[in-house]
Amino acid sequence: MTAAEPPMQIGFIGLGHMGRGMARNLMAKGHALQVIGNRDRSAIDALTAQGAVESPSPAAMAASCAVVHLCLPNSRVVEAVMRGPDGLLAGARPGLVVIDTTTADPASTEALSRDCAAAGVTLVDAPLGRTPAEAEAGTLDAMVGCDEATFARVRPVIACWAANITHVGPVGSGHRMKLIMNFISMGYAAMYAEALAVGARAGIAPQVIRQVIGTSRLSNGFFETFMRGAVGREANAHKFTIANASKDTRYLAAMAQEAGALNPIGAAVRNYFAQAEAAGLGAAFVPQLADQVALLNGLDLAAEIERGAAAGPGHAPV
Repeated sequence: MTAAEPPMQIGFIGLGHMGRGMARNLMAKGHALQVIGNRDRSAIDALTAQGAVESPSPAAMAASCAVVHLCLPNSRVVEAVMRGPDGLLAGARPGLVVIDTTTADPASTEALSRDCAAAGVTLVDAPLGRTPAEAEAGTLDAMVGCDEATFARVRPVIACWAANITHVGPVGSGHRMKLIMNFISMGYAAMYAEALAVGARAGIAPQVIRQVIGTSRLSNGFFETFMRGAVGREANAHKFTIANASKDTRYLAAMAQEAGALNPIGAAVRNYFAQAEAAGLGAAFVPQLADQVALLNGLDLAAEIERGAAAGPGHAPV
């Protein structure tokens, strides 16, 4: 599986916001692609129109592919796809490589790796950084967990959809690193949402907070897309759901507990997302957390933004 090898038969299971762009880039680099999607057929139809083949099952895909990618919602779904009666392990031949790009529970990943090894299959965890825009461009970040020899083999495949590839350590390390990354990013989201609510309560318009912080050294790419969604009201500015954020903060809590690590900030962040998910916002994107936190503070964030616009530049509503 080196850069000099000919194109391979590659499978891809999970064609959501990230997966569809990644799959397209594998095809663009000359690989033959088999795909399995879920409820939304738009990505399957688009990819098959470009030459991909829809596989009837994970087992069938495993029997005919050299590499299979997973880009799924959570570890429960990964386990079903791997271990189910028609799953990857049911059809796998020795030598198959499974690259799991899901943000997953590292303990589950390590258990699956042992199952894979018993069947002659290699499991690599390679969760993702950045957004669907980078997935389309083929410039994602990848945090890879596997041994050194396997990393050398899979790097050319991962390079089809990632520009920044880091070998973190053995299997499970990639998923651990991704949970730390998402702890930081979802911590930002919770803090930004709370800052907007506190500011509005104190008489500072949301767009003033966005302007001041966005032009300071505290700005970052996450701040920009979050504020485009929360304050700019761009529905698709930050396409990552509250349900996924809630799941990731739960996985982080379990990882911290297993490591014996103190994690009180993580608990606060997790509770914000758990509350939003319980309120029915699981399918909403993360910037909408700001609306829910505002509501908990007796505010309508959209109305506060309108009040700020009416007050004009340089003025905070009182």
